[in-house]
Amino acid sequence: MKNYPLPVIILFLISNSISLFAQKEKLQSGPMVGYSTMKEVLLWVQTTEPAEVHFEYWNIKTPTEKVKTSSIKTSKDDAFVAHLLADKLEPSQKYNYELFINQQKVNRPYPLQFESQPIWLWRGDAPDFSFATGSCNYVSEKKYDRPGKPYGSEYQIFETIAKMKPQFMMWLGDNFYLREADWNSKTGIMHRYTHTRSLPEMQAMLGGMHHYAIWDDHDFGPNNSDRSFRLKKVTDKAFRDFFPSPNYIFDEGVTSHVQWADCEFFMLDNRYWRSPNKRSDIENPDVLGEDQIEWLLDALVNSYASFKFVAIGGQFLNPLIAGENHTACAPKERKRIIEAIQKLKINGVIFLTGDIHKSELSEYKIAGGYPLYDLTISPLTAGVSTYNAEKNPLHVEGTLVKEKAFAKIDVFGSRKERTLRITAFGSDGQEYWKKEIKASDLKFERN
Repeated sequence: MKNYPLPVIILFLISNSISLFAQKEKLQSGPMVGYSTMKEVLLWVQTTEPAEVHFEYWNIKTPTEKVKTSSIKTSKDDAFVAHLLADKLEPSQKYNYELFINQQKVNRPYPLQFESQPIWLWRGDAPDFSFATGSCNYVSEKKYDRPGKPYGSEYQIFETIAKMKPQFMMWLGDNFYLREADWNSKTGIMHRYTHTRSLPEMQAMLGGMHHYAIWDDHDFGPNNSDRSFRLKKVTDKAFRDFFPSPNYIFDEGVTSHVQWADCEFFMLDNRYWRSPNKRSDIENPDVLGEDQIEWLLDALVNSYASFKFVAIGGQFLNPLIAGENHTACAPKERKRIIEAIQKLKINGVIFLTGDIHKSELSEYKIAGGYPLYDLTISPLTAGVSTYNAEKNPLHVEGTLVKEKAFAKIDVFGSRKERTLRITAFGSDGQEYWKKEIKASDLKFERN
């Protein structure tokens, strides 16, 4: 090995350190792990300026056998985000990965991990798994917030979720809060998505588990926004840029489908086709719209999933006319879906909802059927509701939480005893309540 003078070595070390620091400074947010399949996983990252990015990953069983993704140069038009595939995977495996910006590795102070979906059908019982879920994530930015007490707080909730290590996070809407300065331009929309995604407390959770999402009004447009919002195509693209997936059902809107082990998630868009709340001349107002409802019913009736989770931004089952819930905005649409579940004898349906800045479990007994549940989890970091509305008659006693909260849902057991456990937690991990529901209890009686 050639011997270099000490000043040259020092200069080299200083230069290399400066280069590494410079690449770290080019990282805006992430990396984030997106969807998972048995053969590929999507990796996401955002830079501060145009930069070449790629990832290297390896099976934890064979750490010396690293695989490199393709490289991509980020651009301003796409908010400097990159979507890259880890596509040399085998099912049921766990992987570590590293981020490279301009060919320099960018170290992160937390584990970067993902996993491929399990292969289990025809081989035995479905594997146990868990996921976290919640809605209403407001990250304060004083110069654009309304005057007074900051609306967003307790961001450590994301660190709490990361420490519990669920397989994935299911975001239930209002994942970003567009404000007056944001929703009238692409620049503003991209700023808000970028600012929220860059929250330091969120980064470990982004990098160490998979992420799926729907939206509600605040990440779609202004408060209580609907199909008339003039920039809905811009927010549609922004959402897909920040939550990329091949599972979007339609060319527009964020309706999607996710499968994990023996469970399926039917993720609905309650904004893109929604009738304006004040259109009193519309006899049958829409929240979902005809095409989306038909897709939902087709997909549900064809599903063999033990649990069929229907995710939608606002409360679905609550029969009271309250805020923007389904009963208030599209009662005939709600009735049609419930009656279809009953008529078609679709087993195992559970609704996942958010929006109302408090959490509760609702239970609706289908005539001649089983109890339909609606798990409402809200807010993650936004302000907690102080509105004392009339009590939801479907409310399950002991499940009301008026604090920042998320739920961890564990799915476990053999095929004949498949069970889910819902546990509601606070921002520091304090347990509020838990409930177990057996798949066998969510079935219509056989004729």
